[in-house]
Amino acid sequence: MTLSPLLPLRISRSVRPPAADRLVPVALAALLCLFAATAAPAQEDLAAPPQPDPTPEITDGTVFTTDGGLDEGADGDPATVEEVGLGADNDEGEFQTDGDKGNEADQVVVPAWITILTVACVFIIPFLISYLLGRSWRMKDVPMRLGLVLFLAALGLTPFIYNGFAAQAAGLTFMDGVRSSLKLGIDLAGGTNMVFQVDQEKLGPEGPDRKEITPEIMDRMVGAIGKRINPSGTEEVTVRRVGQDRIELIVPGADPEKVERLRRAATTLGNLEFLILANTTDHRDLIERGRTLSGTERVVRRGPNPAAAWKDVGRNKDGSLSLEDALNTRGINAFRFVDEDGQILATPPAGIEVRPTDGVRAQVLTVLPRPGKEVDGKFLTRARNSRDPDSGRPMVSFNFDTQGAYRFQALTSANLSTDAVRKRLAVVLDEEVRSAPGINGVISSSGVIEGDFTSAEVDEIVDVLNAGALEVPLDPTPVSEFTVSPLLGEDTVRKAVYSILGAGLVVLLFMAIYYMWLGLVADLCLVLNLILVLGVMSLIEATFTLPGLAGIVLTIGMAVDANVLIFERIREEQARGSSLRMSIQNGFGKAFSTIVDANVTTLITALILFLIGTDQVRGFAVTLFIGIVCSMFTALYFGRLLCDILERKRWVKSFKMFSFVGDTNIDFASKANLAFTVSCVVLLAGIGLIAVRGANLLDIDFRGGTMVTFQLDQSESAAEVREDLEGLPAFRGNVSVERLELDTDAPGEEGRRFRVRTTLRDRQLEEDPAAFGGATSVAQLVAEAFAATGTVNVRRVTVENLGAVETLDGAGRKAVNLTFSEPIGTTTVRRELGDATAKLAAEQGQPIDDPQAPYTVRGRGEATGGEGEAGSYQSVRVIASGAVSDERFAEALAVMQADLELSPVFDEVNSFDSAVAGEMQRSAIFAILASLVAIVAYIWLRFQRVDFGLAAVAALVHDVTFVLGAVALANWLVGGLNAGPAVGWLGLEEFKINLPMIAALLTVIGYSLNDTIVVFDRIREVRGKNPGLSKDIINRSLNQTLSRTLLTSLTTLIVVGILYVFGGEGIHGFAYCLVVGILIGTYSSLYIATPVLLWLMNRNTNKPVATSPPVSEPATARVA
Repeated sequence: MTLSPLLPLRISRSVRPPAADRLVPVALAALLCLFAATAAPAQEDLAAPPQPDPTPEITDGTVFTTDGGLDEGADGDPATVEEVGLGADNDEGEFQTDGDKGNEADQVVVPAWITILTVACVFIIPFLISYLLGRSWRMKDVPMRLGLVLFLAALGLTPFIYNGFAAQAAGLTFMDGVRSSLKLGIDLAGGTNMVFQVDQEKLGPEGPDRKEITPEIMDRMVGAIGKRINPSGTEEVTVRRVGQDRIELIVPGADPEKVERLRRAATTLGNLEFLILANTTDHRDLIERGRTLSGTERVVRRGPNPAAAWKDVGRNKDGSLSLEDALNTRGINAFRFVDEDGQILATPPAGIEVRPTDGVRAQVLTVLPRPGKEVDGKFLTRARNSRDPDSGRPMVSFNFDTQGAYRFQALTSANLSTDAVRKRLAVVLDEEVRSAPGINGVISSSGVIEGDFTSAEVDEIVDVLNAGALEVPLDPTPVSEFTVSPLLGEDTVRKAVYSILGAGLVVLLFMAIYYMWLGLVADLCLVLNLILVLGVMSLIEATFTLPGLAGIVLTIGMAVDANVLIFERIREEQARGSSLRMSIQNGFGKAFSTIVDANVTTLITALILFLIGTDQVRGFAVTLFIGIVCSMFTALYFGRLLCDILERKRWVKSFKMFSFVGDTNIDFASKANLAFTVSCVVLLAGIGLIAVRGANLLDIDFRGGTMVTFQLDQSESAAEVREDLEGLPAFRGNVSVERLELDTDAPGEEGRRFRVRTTLRDRQLEEDPAAFGGATSVAQLVAEAFAATGTVNVRRVTVENLGAVETLDGAGRKAVNLTFSEPIGTTTVRRELGDATAKLAAEQGQPIDDPQAPYTVRGRGEATGGEGEAGSYQSVRVIASGAVSDERFAEALAVMQADLELSPVFDEVNSFDSAVAGEMQRSAIFAILASLVAIVAYIWLRFQRVDFGLAAVAALVHDVTFVLGAVALANWLVGGLNAGPAVGWLGLEEFKINLPMIAALLTVIGYSLNDTIVVFDRIREVRGKNPGLSKDIINRSLNQTLSRTLLTSLTTLIVVGILYVFGGEGIHGFAYCLVVGILIGTYSSLYIATPVLLWLMNRNTNKPVATSPPVSEPATARVA
């Protein structure tokens, strides 16, 4: 997709070429369909024919397949590969992720008639209707034009109608299916919250080889996971770091299949390695050393360097380990079996299967390459899905870069099989050996991973490999998994939805009254625009948050601008005495160039934000791109079609409309210096306020803080919990509340689990406890807030039975069984025990860096919290390492028991990172700066001078800075001066910058840019071939575009004003930014952009600026 053909476009100022009337709108429609197709998530291809790998990228004529395929090129002899069944019972190259894919028999089968009817409604009926209407009206060119419009409208409605009928087939109502077509965000529909922890077991035992967990590593992992699960940025998925070794994943909705898919994508290590299996001929010494290691040790050393490592064997689809081939294969004697306690078991006889419920892992010994010789996934240039040319089955193809190909060739050439021993290449995915083909030839640059995959599974693997491997493994079982209720209450959502609908209806009514017949044309264009936008968003499965829905209505309000430009041009043509047909032709023709310029600059911005921005910015870019393309199509193509029909059928003889502004002769240029001075003063004051408020201006999205998860002793709503917490000054305006739910909650237990987030951190309370009522931790402050209500408290859990300490082995490990009064999380027990150990160490003057490290806590019996809270048990087993003495272990248990008697229990207390990590913030800023450069470049090419681009960017910077200053002002008045009651009539709150506000700022940039381009286009027209720019040209241009400027601002302000006044807290800050942004954007197009342009174009001349250029027309209020 490219926009370059539009760059050199020079369009007649009077009549648009006939070709553009047909080709450009069709091209826009095709562009929209293409973008939707490429942005839509891949669906599983159930009946795709066999296709060969389209881009094998083979440099040496060799293709490697993990099921044994080594095919030499035409000049070589075919090589064969003997396969060992280590990880699968069908195709050993299989990469089967965890989780049940579901029973296909349970899927609802949509009747064939629904599919046939849907196809007919989209591809046949629209063109049939348009053909019949064209014949009836005797208009030969209408059928194809109207057919395209009806086809796209039907295409936009298809997801809703199809899902409606499918819901009826499943026993639901039609509206249930229609509602399911829109994926709602966590603020509207709730979702699933999962917290994953680094798998400490897979990191290996303490020692020099164990990878240290650093904040930088965890931040990079957050970025990699975000790319895997939200590549398009439209999912509204939140990924952030929690504590030192945890990552939180928040998924809108609670669809089990989607949650499971994202869980797999998030926890799959994505680490692809190629190693050599140890054999008794070449590696006897390594095998002997490996057998001396304990079950918890994996690495075999030669001197200080690691030489070999035990790797787990992958499991079959049913979870079993098929070991018969491995045990009976010649030369593969380096294997062992380890139970869940790290004990090495006797080798089972050949042919038996070990089930995962036994907690047994099969391991084989692999030879590690020397440093600098590794062959792994970091050398992949690209992974892609392809198909086996023979069987047609999906598979993963990959290519190495030059260095990777050289290393792979060296590895395979040094380990060729001989008659004496069959040497095998271990294909290791996520630290598990998936297959072990024999090496019968040299391999270098490319290969495939084959198996019994579905297309969806291959897509997951490809996304994981392309996003990059996780640097440390995550435990696939979440530490916690809850269903989160909608973040906004029903009243808040209802109020916002009503205001959104009301704003849309007011805009439609205003246009119908002001422009009469043309207003009805605009309304039909807006309705079609809405159908197309929602249809494409549904097709790509974009997630709608409340600000997102408000943004859709705002798009409609801004889409009015194109109609206003056209209608005002038609007004001018009618005023000159042109016939209705010529007025329509010239009106659309003259407005065409302005609309293209104004919207293409925004499209370029959206494209750059999508290509190099972060997930959050890319999501906005997708919505912006779709909205702009749809509005251009509806205004330029559908609007022209309707006007042509009205004129040719003689249903109207002229287009009557009200005049809002009339002729004006305002001297804008003379007030430029005053306006510039005022702007500078206001901007400096705003920047000062931003600096004064500092971090207090940022919401939790950007600051992070502390999150506390707990259960109350009685049920409350999220609003009541927030009210309880804000009873303490420290939490006012500084807390968010999520209600957590489980399917297994008994009656009366709903509304007891909550997760609270605040920007406060424990160190703040420790440094100044007096400022927080003596509390030294956020958890203590939360407990005090509930205790102060006198009606509800955080629950307490006590130790009912403390068993005897058992000695496990000679390494000093010991264990004890604990029984609690209520189910408690294993991580909670580990944290409480670590706190007790830290308290004892501090009393003795020997502080410990990680007091939880020596302890492992496992549940006993069935988990009582259900699947979502798998770590909660009534009874647990605590295992302490040899680093803790028997005496210290007993003391720590006693201290923990005493503490639980006195204090409430918090299921989780952890710090959490911002939703936009530092690297992501830098990426987003870079994307915005790159888009500004692209704007300058495009405007330079279209207007033939770089001054126009620089002036437009100056206005954008002015507007964004002003809006941020307005946010800082409200934050300072309400939060700093406590002047809320005095300014309450303005609706001001202690606004803080969050992700919806960033979306609002980007929207302001688009609006301001559009407004400025319209003015610049009229300046170019009035200026003509005059090489200079004068104040008179500026004044004439601004007066001629004033009517359009004010009308567009008015319709947009109607929308955002209603949202601000009546929309409620869910969109209040979002709407505030837009109200300020629309006002200041209108102001800057009049008093900032044009004076800056005037100064830039005349800065190199010593002559005074001309005041009376040769212009032949009087100044009248017109638009470009």
